[in-house]
Amino acid sequence: MKLNSLLKDTAIYGLSSIVGRFLNYMLVPLHTHYMPKATGDYGVSTNVYAYTALILVFLIFGMETTLFRYTNEEREQPDTVFSTAFAFVGFLSLLFLIGVFGFITPISSALGYGDHPEYLLMMAVVVAMDALQAIPFSYLRFQKRPIRFATLKLLFIVLSIGLNVLFFMGLHQTSVYYVFLINLLCTSFISLLFIPQLMKIRWHFDGALLRRMLSYSWPIVVLGVAGILNQVADKIIFPLVYPDEQQGKVLLGVYGSGVKIAMIMAMITQAFRYAYEPIVFAKSKDADKGEYYAMAMKFFVIFTLLAYLCVMGYMPILLYIIGEEYREGLGVVPIVMAAEIMMGVYFNLSFWYKLIDKTIYGAWFSLAGCAVLVAINVLFIPTYSYWACAWGGFAGYATCMVLSYLVGQRKNPINYPVKALGLYTLLAAALYYAMTLTEALPVWAQLTLNTLLIVVFLAYTVKREHLTLPSRRLR
Repeated sequence: MKLNSLLKDTAIYGLSSIVGRFLNYMLVPLHTHYMPKATGDYGVSTNVYAYTALILVFLIFGMETTLFRYTNEEREQPDTVFSTAFAFVGFLSLLFLIGVFGFITPISSALGYGDHPEYLLMMAVVVAMDALQAIPFSYLRFQKRPIRFATLKLLFIVLSIGLNVLFFMGLHQTSVYYVFLINLLCTSFISLLFIPQLMKIRWHFDGALLRRMLSYSWPIVVLGVAGILNQVADKIIFPLVYPDEQQGKVLLGVYGSGVKIAMIMAMITQAFRYAYEPIVFAKSKDADKGEYYAMAMKFFVIFTLLAYLCVMGYMPILLYIIGEEYREGLGVVPIVMAAEIMMGVYFNLSFWYKLIDKTIYGAWFSLAGCAVLVAINVLFIPTYSYWACAWGGFAGYATCMVLSYLVGQRKNPINYPVKALGLYTLLAAALYYAMTLTEALPVWAQLTLNTLLIVVFLAYTVKREHLTLPSRRLR
């Protein structure tokens, strides 16, 4: 098995993600302190970044996963695969920039930013550069260069934090304009650092290869669009359907700040994906692949449940990450984190259709989940505000996860340890409920009792996994 390799790479990718996200958390109190809640600027940031995340999926066009698929084919030269993917993404990014700069007035007016088209212009350039960066970042993963990958990611975060501190604390700026400007500067700098890597590539564009890659990648685009909509549709829909436009921006800022804490689960899932995805494709021909996938799923669920309990257990401390004006939105954290766990499980389940080149299944599953999410948001945001966003995401990811498991067990069955996963989940739910009972106690008592509850989960895990050695059949 390659479990040791998975754990090592996950540790490196995870460290960069964890450290990067932790450092990025420093921006949350900074922005929520210097951007007053009443201005709605934090809501503007949340809304614009939701749009950029969606556009990024279109510009990358599934080439991250497609690159792994074709660089692992013996008949293809990795540099040719990279060159072809990079050229295609570059072409899409150029068309996008021409469209945005050519029609910025109607676009900014339609999105509610007619007075500030510069927000959209800056972020259009950022998202185009991010799309181009995605291909060399993926190539670093293929080349098993996690140190270089992590260094570039962390450098972006450190530079971003430094400039944010300078502008907001040093120069006492309060406008979201500077959030977008700083992102533009940092993304441009990281793009320049890829030039030495690009100069070492043996460039060769293969049109026939591109056609094969596109036939594989277009369902991934549908899958990606539906998947990212599950993450950002609520932030796009909210200001469109909430009765009061200005109040909608304010409440979106409150929701967005709460989601920042919950995103630790997305960070863990992403770190796991960076390490796991290349290994899955490389191991697809091994006889023990099913056992490996099942074991990876089990430890992923254990680790994310532990992270869930840690975040909820130490919320009396973590709440200070967010400015006091915005803390009313922290109630969504447990719901959003649970949704992110299901998204991670869905990602783990997704490989059955990727390995047999039936990515269209993933597109249908994600579209079904997205439909559930959008329906809940449109119907209930006017009445229940951002609570509809949280529960809509929960229901959407649950739909994706259940559909992928049921169909996958028929098309490409894997003996996942369902019983063990169920027991871990029930235990975590019971421990979380016990944590909610400590909320009326002093902070020191809450932290002490919650730590003991986390230790209970760890003790159960150690005992159970000690009895389930890797060489024995998964339960």
